[in-house]
Amino acid sequence: MEILQQVDTALFFFINHGWENPVFDWLMPFVTKRENGFPLWIAAYILLLWKGGKKGRIAALLIIPVILLSDQISASVLKELFRRTRPCVALDGVHMLTGLKTSFSMPSSHAANICAAASFFAIFYPRGNWFYWTLAILVCLSRIYVGVHYPSDVVVGALLGVVCTLAVIGAYRIIEKAIARSHGRPANPVV
Repeated sequence: MEILQQVDTALFFFINHGWENPVFDWLMPFVTKRENGFPLWIAAYILLLWKGGKKGRIAALLIIPVILLSDQISASVLKELFRRTRPCVALDGVHMLTGLKTSFSMPSSHAANICAAASFFAIFYPRGNWFYWTLAILVCLSRIYVGVHYPSDVVVGALLGVVCTLAVIGAYRIIEKAIARSHGRPANPVV
């Protein structure tokens, strides 16, 4: 475990210090602040309901449990289980660009939620994959760059987000097939 922590710390400082520049010093705190993404998410949600047809309404409905699941498992279950101290608290010389965070570090809830959303929309609307994953990678890297997460926190959070998406969509498909069978019709899943 000590070797893994050393590698994680080295990767942390590689991004946190090695990438340091004025553009990232402005961009990464902006990207990492959840409130800055809310207008984008609200607009996307309204578009799903308004112009998305049946598929859009199903996506608007299913994204809620996807994000709730990823957020609550990461923030309320795994952070308490791992109880890992954030690098901005544990390490000296961290290039801090946001306020000091003292909550637990593993996994990154930002990474879990953005990767849950990216994988969800990649399944529903694959033509936008480049946009979803570019945004997700940027948010994940921002958590390291601003000094609040180790790389492994972000990787575990990202994997959790993808697993939550697959679980909710898998459950949806099972339920849709069961409903179709009970009505004596073939299943015609939207996703």
